[in-house]
Amino acid sequence: MISILTATYNRASLLPELFKSLVLQIDQDFEWIVVDDGSTDNTVDVLKGFVDQDVIPINWISVPNGGKHRAINKAVNMAKGEFCFIVDSDDRLDYNAVNLINYNWNQVKNKKHYAGVVGLKALFSGEVTGTPLKYLPKRAINTDLLSYRMKYKIEGDRAEVFKTDVLKEFPFPEYENEKFCPEALVWNRIAQKYKMRYFNDIIYFCDYLPDGLTAKIVRLRCENPTASTVHYSELYHYNIPLTQKIKAAINFWRFSFWSRNKYSELLKQIGFFQIIWMPIGYLMYKRDKKRI
Repeated sequence: MISILTATYNRASLLPELFKSLVLQIDQDFEWIVVDDGSTDNTVDVLKGFVDQDVIPINWISVPNGGKHRAINKAVNMAKGEFCFIVDSDDRLDYNAVNLINYNWNQVKNKKHYAGVVGLKALFSGEVTGTPLKYLPKRAINTDLLSYRMKYKIEGDRAEVFKTDVLKEFPFPEYENEKFCPEALVWNRIAQKYKMRYFNDIIYFCDYLPDGLTAKIVRLRCENPTASTVHYSELYHYNIPLTQKIKAAINFWRFSFWSRNKYSELLKQIGFFQIIWMPIGYLMYKRDKKRI
């Protein structure tokens, strides 16, 4: 069974579209877990209405606002399924999504060190996010996340479906006074131990709302510098191309200037010799400060 996890904040008007896409799934072997992250609209009433319809299994809770990553950690601990699929409240699934996930997992389930499967995301217009479909490999790729990005040079958001045990092994870190953590921080950690099966079927439809996480990513990284610097310092130390290492080091310093961490602690994170990239990071910090 798949546990579909949704963290929602003031998306009462958009949740019905996601609910409808779940009701229409060809394969109904799933549960929907919703964590209301301190919404101030009528989200609770909408969720109660879904439950009253009794058409799909729904389990939901309301918690004080703490950010999507904390809500997902709670949802993972509530999950009864073998797999967890994070689906945002303003998005929806293709009617064949659950079926395609199960089919592709069956191709690798007997192999060691596989954390799950990954399908394509597309805009509501049908256009695949990032690298166009015609430039993607014709067949499914069995690889880790970093290799998928760095070796195959594929861009764009993807629809990751992880084994529940893996997400429990690699929860989102929760830093005091921060309400955002990049998903890539956790996905990269998982990539050090596990592979995924990447298949080229669209299973997830999305849009990038003006007030969504994607639209305000730079501001979020500035306002949550601990998670940001941890992400970039870890990325730097992974086995990635030199150009990507340099970008990671620059971004580390870029967001470190928003942090209260001591200079000595920052050097321990990234390594002393990476101080050469600090001036560029500082210039980017000054630019960000003017823009936000």
